[in-house]
Amino acid sequence: MSTDGNKKQFWKRNTAKVPGSIQHVYGAQHPPFDPLLHCLFGLLTPPPTTPGKPKKATTFQEFESITSDAWDVGDDDDELLAMAAQNLNIEVVMETANKVNNQMVGEGDVTSPEVSFPSQSSPYTDGRLVKSHSEAPIGSPKDAAGEHAALHRQRSLPHRPPVIPLVARMADQNTSGTPAMTEREASRLDKFKQLLAGPNTDLEELRKLSWSGIPRQVRPITWKLLSGYLPANAERRDSVLQRKRQEYFGFIQQYYDSRNDEHHQDTYRQIHIDIPRMSPESLVLQPKVTEIFERILFIWAIRHPASGYVQGINDLVTPFFVVYVFEYIEEEVENFDVSSLKEEALRNIEADSFWCMSKLLDGIQDNYTFAQPGIQRKVKALEELVSRIDESVHRHMQQYEVEYLQFAFRWMNNLLMRELPLRCTIRLWDTYQAEPEGFSHFHLYVCAAFLVRWRKEILEERDFQGLMILLQNLPTMHWGNEEVSVLLAEAYRLKFAFADAPNHYKR
Repeated sequence: MSTDGNKKQFWKRNTAKVPGSIQHVYGAQHPPFDPLLHCLFGLLTPPPTTPGKPKKATTFQEFESITSDAWDVGDDDDELLAMAAQNLNIEVVMETANKVNNQMVGEGDVTSPEVSFPSQSSPYTDGRLVKSHSEAPIGSPKDAAGEHAALHRQRSLPHRPPVIPLVARMADQNTSGTPAMTEREASRLDKFKQLLAGPNTDLEELRKLSWSGIPRQVRPITWKLLSGYLPANAERRDSVLQRKRQEYFGFIQQYYDSRNDEHHQDTYRQIHIDIPRMSPESLVLQPKVTEIFERILFIWAIRHPASGYVQGINDLVTPFFVVYVFEYIEEEVENFDVSSLKEEALRNIEADSFWCMSKLLDGIQDNYTFAQPGIQRKVKALEELVSRIDESVHRHMQQYEVEYLQFAFRWMNNLLMRELPLRCTIRLWDTYQAEPEGFSHFHLYVCAAFLVRWRKEILEERDFQGLMILLQNLPTMHWGNEEVSVLLAEAYRLKFAFADAPNHYKR
């Protein structure tokens, strides 16, 4: 091993940060103070920048410093007023969506995916992005044309839209207050039930059918099968569920009392702090849900000392928990008192959420180990991919010195959960569960398609502050199945073009 004084070993330069300790992920929620980034709010004048290639991070501290601005700039979701007009190539996306649906669902499906685009008459989609934080000048004066454009945008703001519940706009819902299932939805549900009713479920066929969405009624059992938590053989499922649930609560008895020990108290304290900051607050702030999440995260952390607990892992529990609650209720989970469920149901939900989250993290654990090398590699691959598929966007961000790590770190760390409503995350995970290496590999192409989706709005921003505010507050609060289907179709097209030709990432 080298003993060169100028090139000390990486692990020796960070003796306070060792595998198994808590790795604070600045950028997910709580960045350290950074004057350059706080100027986004008009608090400081940005310091002059020197052109040139940014210095490559060589220590974890330096890595933290360049990710410190991947943060939540605001919590007022009501200000994210409307979804912009679709900026993808409509003909290409529609053609791709039809091809993907035919390939994944099979010849016997009724129709292609129901993909719709905003009409010209929609009050929320006038062909432009309507933002809130970046309408007024921030930190620097604007010329007359810019002021006129900003005033015009402000005058075009629609009335404040109503709050959309968690399951709203989910086409596969059939509960009170939502429209009855269409003929196509009923047909898809029947296909799922037929596949799941057999003595041995054909997992390959289940993946093909699940790629374009899973009906709520069969989503819990389908996720458990696709994650590998349950066997395909129907006769073995009950015994496996019973054994795995008993095993999880055996971990609780063995380890959970150690949460206040000196060796583990920092881990437990950080988990306890992070859970109330999760979404949706109306769910996670229920005392019973908080207790469940604390146990799940603590047990996972001490059983995986290579990474320990890292901010961002806490978000990955929510989709599983919500989906498995749906096994026992029909109403919206946000407004449901989870403590009213029977104790046995709560124990089953908790154990199933733990094991499925563990299965997910097994495939992406390098995202959370020391210095998070998995995220760094994925962000670099995203930058190279975007430079090929949309050079204008790539050069625009280079021009205004926006580093991909500054916004895409959170996309990789939280699997886009902070960028999309939970209803969209659940739909997205339908496909991730069905796609080979969906969370570890396909997610890269989804992020690339997601970034290019906002190319028009990105190119309209003419400064670092505006770009960062846009990228941290993309207006997706009104998204539903239709928008996610288009995004996935474009991601599949990118994967088809680039996945088997890695040299095509670069020119």
